[in-house]
Amino acid sequence: MVVSLFSSRDVFFTISLCLFAALYRPVLSRPAKFEDDFRITWSDSHITQTDGGRAIQLRLDPSSGCGFASKRQYLFGRVSMKIKLIPGDSAGTVAAFYMNSDTDSVRDELDFEFLGNRSGQPYTVQTNVFAHGKGDREQRVNLWFDPSRDFHEYAISWNHLRIVFYVDNVPIRVYKNNEAKKVPYPRFQPMGVYSTLWEADDWATRGGQEKINWSGAPFYAYYKDFDIEGCPVPGPAYCPANPKNWWEGSAYHQLNPVEARSYRWVRVNHMVYDYCTDKSRFPVPPPECSAGI
Repeated sequence: MVVSLFSSRDVFFTISLCLFAALYRPVLSRPAKFEDDFRITWSDSHITQTDGGRAIQLRLDPSSGCGFASKRQYLFGRVSMKIKLIPGDSAGTVAAFYMNSDTDSVRDELDFEFLGNRSGQPYTVQTNVFAHGKGDREQRVNLWFDPSRDFHEYAISWNHLRIVFYVDNVPIRVYKNNEAKKVPYPRFQPMGVYSTLWEADDWATRGGQEKINWSGAPFYAYYKDFDIEGCPVPGPAYCPANPKNWWEGSAYHQLNPVEARSYRWVRVNHMVYDYCTDKSRFPVPPPECSAGI
């Protein structure tokens, strides 16, 4: 039996907030061809360019997964891409879109991880933030639509004050700069943009209880509309500290009223895990958990 992922009320609310979000967000993107900004880093035989290089197909099979990365690193800005995830039985698979400083003990990283599911169950997206080598800040949201039926935009907005994870311009996570509370915040190291598709059935679906069904392989995920706007490193030294960068403007210091409403809606109706409320891991909530919107 196929389980409905959302109610008619959810549909109405989602359409409304997406229309408002489109009106609030300025037209600033410049979707590029894959090779303009990215390179294949893992298993080039499993990545196929389509639509004249404006889109790509990633393949996972028993022999290998695959991955790609940006050609440059960036310090602050906004990155986004549109992704259509694996349809049907995708349990045990993970597609990731993330930023990473490519350092070890002091790694900074901002993660989207799309956790595969059994057919008819909602897709879960896990976000995580690593700052100065410290992670363990997982949050999980069940998507309110089927992300395998069409492309949806996933974006990370990063400035000196906050990091926001967006799904179709709907904020699903806000991580504020709480250095005043001695909470690390990623603002010193540039990060590259990465994506991978791989098998992780030891943890990805229901904590590893659901294993990958290789009889359904190969598994495919699709990407297009690659957009990176930020300060490239190496690049002009003044750029990362320039308060005139659009992503540092006052409109990006906090969520606007429409974003705040949609953010609360996601967290009330679709959040399934928050490290801030996991008392088995954190008997005393980490200090950033009281920051609010």
